[in-house]
Amino acid sequence: MLAQGGPWALSVISLVLLLWQEVSAIDVPLDSKIQQDLKQPPTIMKQSLKDYIVDPRDNIIIECEAKGNPVPTFSWRRNGKFFNVGKDPRVTMRKRSGTLEISFRSGGRPEDYEGEYQCFASNIFGTALTNKILLRVSKSPLWPKEVLEPVVVGEGSPLVLACNPPPGLPPPLTFWMDSAMMPITQDKRVSMGLNGDLYFSNVLAKDSHTDYSCNARFLFTHTIQQKNPFTLKVQTKEPYNDTSSVNSTDPYGGRKVAETTPNFLSPTGTDSSRMVMRGEKLKLECIASGVPTPSIKWFKKGGDLNQKVKLDNFNKTLRIDSVSEEDAGEYMCMANNQIGSIRHSIYVQVKAAPYWLDQPSNLVLAPDENGRLVCRANGNPKPHIQWLVNGGPIDSNSTLPNPSRTVAGDTIMFRSVQIGSSAVYQCNASNDHGYLLANAFISILDMAPRMLGPKNQLIKVIENNRTFLDCPYFGSPLPELRWFKNGQGSGLDGGHYRVYINGTLEIKRARAEDQGTYTCVANNILGTEENQVRLEVKEPTRIVRAPEHQSAIRGTMARFDCRVKSDLTLPITVTWLKDDKPLSLGSRLKKDEDSLSIHNVHEGDEGTYTCTVKTEIDQDTASARLTVSDRPDSPMDLELSDAKERNIRLTWIHGDDHNSPVTLFVVQFEEDRWESGKWQNLSSYPGDVNTVILELSPFVNYQFRVIAVNSVGQSLPSLPSQRYQTSGAPPDAIPRGLKGWGTKKNNMEISWEPLLDTERNGPNLHYSVWWRRKDTGEEWSNVTTVGAKHIVHDTETYVPYEIKLRAVNDFGLGGESNIIIGYSGEDKPTAPPTDLRVSKIDSTKVNVHWTPVDPSTVLGEFKEYRVYYWREGSMVKGLRVNKEKKTKGFYSTVAQPTGILTDLQPYSHYRIYMVVANNRYEGPPSNHVEFRTKEGVPEAPKFFKIIQRSTDVIHLEWDKPLEPNGILIGYKLNYQTVNGSRVGLMQMQSFLPNVTTYTLHLPERAIRYKFYLAALTQVGAGEVYAEESPHFTNEAYSKDQVDIATQGWFIGLMCAIALIILILLIVCFIKRSRGGKYPVREKKDLPLDAVDQKGEDGSFDYHSDEDNKPLQGSQNSLDGGVKESDDSLVDYGEGGDGQFNEDGSFIGQYTVKKDKDETEGNESSEATSPVNAIYSLA
Repeated sequence: MLAQGGPWALSVISLVLLLWQEVSAIDVPLDSKIQQDLKQPPTIMKQSLKDYIVDPRDNIIIECEAKGNPVPTFSWRRNGKFFNVGKDPRVTMRKRSGTLEISFRSGGRPEDYEGEYQCFASNIFGTALTNKILLRVSKSPLWPKEVLEPVVVGEGSPLVLACNPPPGLPPPLTFWMDSAMMPITQDKRVSMGLNGDLYFSNVLAKDSHTDYSCNARFLFTHTIQQKNPFTLKVQTKEPYNDTSSVNSTDPYGGRKVAETTPNFLSPTGTDSSRMVMRGEKLKLECIASGVPTPSIKWFKKGGDLNQKVKLDNFNKTLRIDSVSEEDAGEYMCMANNQIGSIRHSIYVQVKAAPYWLDQPSNLVLAPDENGRLVCRANGNPKPHIQWLVNGGPIDSNSTLPNPSRTVAGDTIMFRSVQIGSSAVYQCNASNDHGYLLANAFISILDMAPRMLGPKNQLIKVIENNRTFLDCPYFGSPLPELRWFKNGQGSGLDGGHYRVYINGTLEIKRARAEDQGTYTCVANNILGTEENQVRLEVKEPTRIVRAPEHQSAIRGTMARFDCRVKSDLTLPITVTWLKDDKPLSLGSRLKKDEDSLSIHNVHEGDEGTYTCTVKTEIDQDTASARLTVSDRPDSPMDLELSDAKERNIRLTWIHGDDHNSPVTLFVVQFEEDRWESGKWQNLSSYPGDVNTVILELSPFVNYQFRVIAVNSVGQSLPSLPSQRYQTSGAPPDAIPRGLKGWGTKKNNMEISWEPLLDTERNGPNLHYSVWWRRKDTGEEWSNVTTVGAKHIVHDTETYVPYEIKLRAVNDFGLGGESNIIIGYSGEDKPTAPPTDLRVSKIDSTKVNVHWTPVDPSTVLGEFKEYRVYYWREGSMVKGLRVNKEKKTKGFYSTVAQPTGILTDLQPYSHYRIYMVVANNRYEGPPSNHVEFRTKEGVPEAPKFFKIIQRSTDVIHLEWDKPLEPNGILIGYKLNYQTVNGSRVGLMQMQSFLPNVTTYTLHLPERAIRYKFYLAALTQVGAGEVYAEESPHFTNEAYSKDQVDIATQGWFIGLMCAIALIILILLIVCFIKRSRGGKYPVREKKDLPLDAVDQKGEDGSFDYHSDEDNKPLQGSQNSLDGGVKESDDSLVDYGEGGDGQFNEDGSFIGQYTVKKDKDETEGNESSEATSPVNAIYSLA
């Protein structure tokens, strides 16, 4: 077509391409309903390889699978001609498929079916083609029969053993083996070439063998065929020298073999060429001969070998697995040894079968839309592009011209397509090295809009998150889609919203006001369709109190917080993980609403705990690590070393500190001489040491152990060390605590602290004690004892002695103590203080003066002057006082001593006397002195009560102080309003001493007061008693709850009632004992008179002038009427029937009849009738 139009047509096509406005092809979704209704031309889904080699032992299967709607029908061509499948009984075609199966069960040769096959898949919309499939049958021919003569070669000469495997399809793999089926050892000198030959760079005498055999492996038949073996004989000019010192470095065994320069065995000459296809594997080979064996090196002209290059076969083979155009060029291999070198150049050409740059794809268009198919391929040489339609040439005479289609080289353009233009187009790109075939259909589709997503979907999103509302749709022509919110307004797009081409609505940052129902509407010329999405915006789920890293002591409890804040409408699930694995909860591990508690933690609980809070739309996590600390493990492997007379080195190994560093090591010892089995602390050391020098005592058989201490506690003791015995010595220590003191007036007890067992330093420890009178010049007295004291008898009273002491054992004398001063015993002082007097008398204190005693009369160590004082009485009339004696000591050695006696009670009468005292005794008393303290301020009132019985009045009550400390002249009351921290102006009231109540009227119900009450004497106001009034509306104030049982009027009333009851009981029992009779009224329901009249016969007649007139103070029965008695006095108690009917006489009713309403309203609050109470007690 281009040839017919000439240059003018070409320019027109170029202009059309420049101005072309193409509508994007329709992307048909994979929705099953749409796919079911969609009419489409055939598409090839599966086909066999272009070069298809089959195993002759199997049936032949040539694949051809295609899809389309309607389902395509299939036909085949063989060697360019129609292949009638139905006429060949061995060939069958699978149902709903074009795959051929050729069976040879009933005979036939697979070779008869070799050839070129092509499958055609057709329906009413077009025809799709497979590649041309070249079917060939695999072949594995046998080695040709031949007789191989022995190969004889001189030592050092090169050699090639030819393999020449039989040609197979595909070619076999070759390898060399010996008769024992072991591979021939290959190395730098001996190797197999790419053609299968075995190359020897130089032959050694040890190469002489009779079983060099080439093997060919055929992949399809899985068979190995073996060539007849070669026999190799190597001739040597000198006998072999088997001296080991020579053979280890000389492969020729000491024989002289001529050295030769390298020479190439493969390839030959100085240069060669090689062509390789793009994407295939390239192998270049250089094998050289020479003595010594040459080394091979590779180069590329114009640059270094790239990373794709691999060197195999001892550098003899250069390999590139996937060749590309940049791998073309000149490669050089160089063989060199110590004699010389040689080079060979290989010129590599890279050709390429066609490969895709832009493979055409299926095109679905709506009516009147434009589109194009593009088919671009590359290769070397550049491929030729040919278009076909439905398997035939696009410019064939049989094809009617199509005005909507224009072919321009590798592009077909479609303009304003119409229904009926559907077809399958084939693009064939070919050059000298192969071809590519691609099918692409154009389908003209018209379809009303369809919604592909679920109807009325509910979407829940987290506030402030980017949100997408999907509305998948389809239609042809492509519908226009618009979004609306709550069915109102114009379409949503721009600003806060963005609509994507696939129909998705993006809300850039969801807010609470974005909640609602969103409607997406799709419409084209064929109709309209809509769908709704309801959006709910939720608060984010957040952990507001996250777990924190913590360290817990073993056996205690660890707690991890995980407090969550989330949307109330979203159910949450809180899960805990330990080291990223689910945590098993139980009796020790408990989870509550916002925490995880681990009770009795142990080492296995260590790890990272993660709290995960999930809702259906979001989650939050937080982690913390738990470290379990414990007491350290015991130190181990105690070892003693560097033993000396008084010290030794102790070394140990630290135990596990259990996450709490060891801060201290305690070394303990046990000795088996004095206190066997008792462990004692020896010394302590910092926690970072493990070796120490122990200072030891003489004459001790030591055994040591070590305890580690950390912040949790101390470890169990280590295992004991071996024992170490120190030698004896005189005592080092001087006994401590030496003193002398009399227990009686004529003795002195000398005592001291005995040495510790570890201070004995040897056996037979005893003490040597010396003493003498101080300042008399007499000789020392001495005694030796094993105890810790000695008593000196027949001493004078309280005289000083000089005392000293030393310890002694079998090894010698210990050090002598310092001389101390001791005293013999004390006696009672013989003289009293004189002239005891007082001055400066105040309300609570007084000055005391006296004349001191002669120190010689104290007869002991002076301790103090002791004053005895007591309160004889109070000057307040009628106040009882406690006359308990009290003491106070004064230490004074001056000539005119004085002291102050404090804490006295004001306005009281006191008596005092004084004695002198030593450490054991008091002397005789001094003269007695009496004095009276001055008046003081009173104590606080005994009580202060605030009683509020109504909303507008506060009643105050108080009592006089227990200790008025003078003559009371009144009381002072200060008070002010209080309202929280704010207070009002202070007000004051004064009262006479006989006033103990006050009533305050409240101006407002809600006002509260604070009161400050103090008693007064002439000296001033005493201690303040403060109280605050209750809040009447909402407080129950305890001070208003007066105990009635303690009130005087109540006690008097109860006593009077009891006396009346007793008199009435006596009267009743006297009447019964006299046998008086009680006439019964003829009408039992008649009321009684209010006044009792005595009859002539001595009986009492009860009658009334008025019917139903009750007695004063009596009580009606429950039903308000008179009832008969059951002959019991109990019935006259509260709640009884009110009748008395004993021994046939009628007494009457003792209840007051009231109006029914009044009775019903007040029954529960009425007092019990005294008469009823009498009969209740009876």
